[in-house]
Amino acid sequence: MGHLPVDVRASLRLFAFYLANGTIDVDLLDGFDYRSALFQFGSSLEQVFAIYGNVLQVDTNGEVLNDGDAQYRVAQWIRSCCDPAYEVEPPFQAWETELHGP
Repeated sequence: MGHLPVDVRASLRLFAFYLANGTIDVDLLDGFDYRSALFQFGSSLEQVFAIYGNVLQVDTNGEVLNDGDAQYRVAQWIRSCCDPAYEVEPPFQAWETELHGP
């Protein structure tokens, strides 16, 4: 099995950077410091990466097609955790939040 394409690795790296800096979709998450909630318990951080990985699309050449969309869906999930009045539109489908692994 080969390595992830460079474009996918770059998207993951930048996603992790934005997440750790509190700058995932600053328009949607303005005023919400979600980092303490995400980093305190592993399951929330695990869910963030699951959503990002499930939504991310890659073409046959290994180029990422929708990094912004994947980050936005994560931002929606984070916002819904921080703001009970926020409604995710469209609602998450099961495949978006599914955890994969052993």
